[in-house]
Amino acid sequence: MEDPENAAADERDQESRQSAQLDAEAEAERPNSGAQHKLLRLPLSRIKGLIKADPEVTLASQEAVFAIGKATELFVEVIAKDAYTYALQAKRKTIQRKDLDNAVDAADEFAFLEGTLE
Repeated sequence: MEDPENAAADERDQESRQSAQLDAEAEAERPNSGAQHKLLRLPLSRIKGLIKADPEVTLASQEAVFAIGKATELFVEVIAKDAYTYALQAKRKTIQRKDLDNAVDAADEFAFLEGTLE
């Protein structure tokens, strides 16, 4: 027969281990935890450098730099997907300049880029 005090202590230890395991799992699932997860793939220092290169811009907040970086990533993702579609139609896996040209010509949203790739 087991001692009631030992049984209670064992139960508390098991609950403590389960709680610690749940905490570790929650931390691993949290999107902002750890150095592995980054909000931007582009380096903020490069984005800041590009902003500073514009003589009309005197100051840019961290939030503005982040927003420009995020918008740039989304833009590159969309145009790359469109260009990749043209590469696949040509039975290639590598995007070439002609695929970008086709993507720019086909979508009205990229009309501002016409003539810039020359």
